[in-house]
Amino acid sequence: MSADQEVVVASPVTPHPPPKDRSLWRDLTAYWILGLCNNYGYVVMLSAAHDIIAQFQDETDADDTVENAGDDTRKCHLISTGAILLADIIPSLMVKIIVPFLPLWVNFKILVAVLLSATGFLLVGFANAEWMALLGVVITSASSGIGEPTFLSYSSHFNKNVVSTWSSGTGGAGVIGSLSYASLRALNVSPRDTMLIMLFFPALEAFSFWIILRKPTIIPLTNSALESTEELVHDEKPLRGFKEKLIYIKTLFPYMLPLALVYFFEYLINQGLFELVYFENSSLSQASQYRWFNVDYQIGVFISRSSVNLYKINKIWLMAVFQLVNVAYFLTEVIYFYTPTIWITLVVVLWEGLLGGGAYVNTFYRMSKEIKPERRRFAMAMVTQSDAYGIALAGFLAIPLHNAICSLPAGSRKLVW
Repeated sequence: MSADQEVVVASPVTPHPPPKDRSLWRDLTAYWILGLCNNYGYVVMLSAAHDIIAQFQDETDADDTVENAGDDTRKCHLISTGAILLADIIPSLMVKIIVPFLPLWVNFKILVAVLLSATGFLLVGFANAEWMALLGVVITSASSGIGEPTFLSYSSHFNKNVVSTWSSGTGGAGVIGSLSYASLRALNVSPRDTMLIMLFFPALEAFSFWIILRKPTIIPLTNSALESTEELVHDEKPLRGFKEKLIYIKTLFPYMLPLALVYFFEYLINQGLFELVYFENSSLSQASQYRWFNVDYQIGVFISRSSVNLYKINKIWLMAVFQLVNVAYFLTEVIYFYTPTIWITLVVVLWEGLLGGGAYVNTFYRMSKEIKPERRRFAMAMVTQSDAYGIALAGFLAIPLHNAICSLPAGSRKLVW
């Protein structure tokens, strides 16, 4: 080989850097907004759980509190907010189980998600019976369940950083959703008007997906293309067929199990114990304290879901252990009322949110780095189920746990600010 030939061969070794994608901001921004809008209704329904239960119990002959053998009475609703949690997560879980095995059909799925979200707000806002309000919660849940696996699957066609902006947006939904609901109710805006105002978010979701987000160029893999790709090992080939996808699920357990545990402990606190944490001498009512605990929790979620580009965590199981410690704190607190100031509880609530949001974003960010593109779309959609499994189990356990605690004598304490 001549010297001239060596020069020609060497030239491709140092290629020019690819041109900068100046419109990438559209995809990143769109995915942040999509994460916000997809989770907004879910968050609002959980923030409104205490009020949804209260407005219909007032119309029944049932007492609002559970009395026990002693002179003290705990201020407990006859059913816990875990009932709202089940209505808010079971439909989402059912949808998430089905969606990964369906064709992408992204435009149709997002249209259905937007319409369901708007319908859910309307039903809860105009509800004149408990079943109608719960149906609105169920429909809102189904909307979120369609959106999350669809958007995360679709993210495989974009820059990897859309996963981090999506996660940040879902964290933003927690803060904006809980804060907007708490603020509107504090301003004495009626529940009906509050839900009508929130119809803005389904419209924003549609605008973000069809207007702001760029449409990727998706080149389908033909059989001949697959056969010619000899560099791919067996584990990197795209999954084809129901059976092959079902077998592949077990390889996702290292991502799914820790995330499910974190969310199980987290929502056992939020929907089984939050409602029972009450500081009597506060200027806030019990319902207001519940709403602002949710705001505080969602601030922690937003901070951690927006932090993956600054700090990455690989040991998700460690977050599950810390979340179990939080369960122990809240369980003993609602029984013995030993915390001297509400500010300590607010710090623990913030920490709880940081753990939950950190587990979520780091799980999906790791997947975007560790799983080959050929299988990432299915993997992302499947792992979205894991948090739903944990949340659903927490909802079932939250109801008997809540009732057991309500049967105990109420303690007392002095509030120190």
